Amino acid sequence: MVNITRDFAPPFKLIAPFFIIGVIFYVISNFMLFSFSMEQLTYTSDMLLISWVHIFLLGFVMMIIFGAMAQLIPVVLEKGHFSVDLYYVIWPLLTLGILMMAYGFVYSHLILSFGGMAVLIAMMIFSIEVFLTIKDVKKFDLVVISVIISNIFLVMGIVIGFIMALTFAGFMSTDVVLLLKAHIYLLIGGYVFITIMAFSYILIPMFGLAHGFSIKPLKLAIFLQTVGVILVFISSLIDSDVISKLGYILSLVSVISYFYLIYTVNKTRARKQNDMYIISLLVSFIFFVIGLVFGVLHVTNVNDMYAVLSGWLIFVGFFGFMISGHLYKIVPFLVWYERFSPLVGKQKVPMLADMVPERAANFQIFFTGIGIVLECFAIFFQSSDTHMAAASFLSIGAIFLFSNLMFMIKFK
Repeated sequence: MVNITRDFAPPFKLIAPFFIIGVIFYVISNFMLFSFSMEQLTYTSDMLLISWVHIFLLGFVMMIIFGAMAQLIPVVLEKGHFSVDLYYVIWPLLTLGILMMAYGFVYSHLILSFGGMAVLIAMMIFSIEVFLTIKDVKKFDLVVISVIISNIFLVMGIVIGFIMALTFAGFMSTDVVLLLKAHIYLLIGGYVFITIMAFSYILIPMFGLAHGFSIKPLKLAIFLQTVGVILVFISSLIDSDVISKLGYILSLVSVISYFYLIYTVNKTRARKQNDMYIISLLVSFIFFVIGLVFGVLHVTNVNDMYAVLSGWLIFVGFFGFMISGHLYKIVPFLVWYERFSPLVGKQKVPMLADMVPERAANFQIFFTGIGIVLECFAIFFQSSDTHMAAASFLSIGAIFLFSNLMFMIKFK
């Protein structure tokens, strides 16, 4: 387990907007589901669906990851941010850009290009600040190397995304279909997955009090995922199915190696209690495995429905539960450290477990899990009624998540 210190951590008021806005986008994305017809959900080129994907992935997943990285990177590196105040610029720019892109996909490709520019600037500021923070670090361990690799992929992915936005607006002429594969894989496979892999090595053992596990599976996972992403990127430039499938195979082996790491960490953890954090992680991994199966079926059968099911389970099931589970651990810890740690020894202070609304958190897990499963049936059987039921469950779960987040942030 990595030893970390909070001596270099930024103030919580810097982190809180990322978490709050991220969960608000999560609520919006779930309520948007009511506006979809079944035909739109199974047509991967539908503009409303693409708008929804960006609200969910950029607004929820990326926003919260950026907030978590603002906290974790200096803590792990034991070095303060190069310029922590830049984060006060990142979240407003990113929020504005996401809203403009979401609107632009459906109603105005010109606005889409301006929204893409705002997102590009926000993410470039984030990546440059990360690189400048890392610049003087003397010990380049696996986590530091992973941060460098993932942020390189982030820059490449967002630049390609901006080129695609300019193409939609008519400012450029490019093959959007080929660029799309590179855009998705660089951002999801390259940035998000490598970031999750690297920081799982820190957070999961820390929250589970795990010791004595081998880091070799993680090294293999990150190496294979890096090579896989590069191959898929190259294949999108030269339009090679052979190279892209090789990249997918390497990524699949990478995921297997990563799951083996999680298995060994779970076997060595001292804290055996299965709280909402562990339950959320377990559910997220189950959804990921099922989503991976549908992804393989899509590659072998070229069926859009399998692609939608795979994306749904990995995005909403895996990313959604992975992030919400970590919020139940990270937010109480940050609030407690800033608000209550100075009072230790002077007056009675709450335990971390007291700061989590356990009953409401269980409701959130239940409603969200049921909603995800129902949506899978709705997509598979093309059932509009089941889709509406799924959207209802998911929306209720999203409201619970937002309410729980505000409870933890405002805890006194």
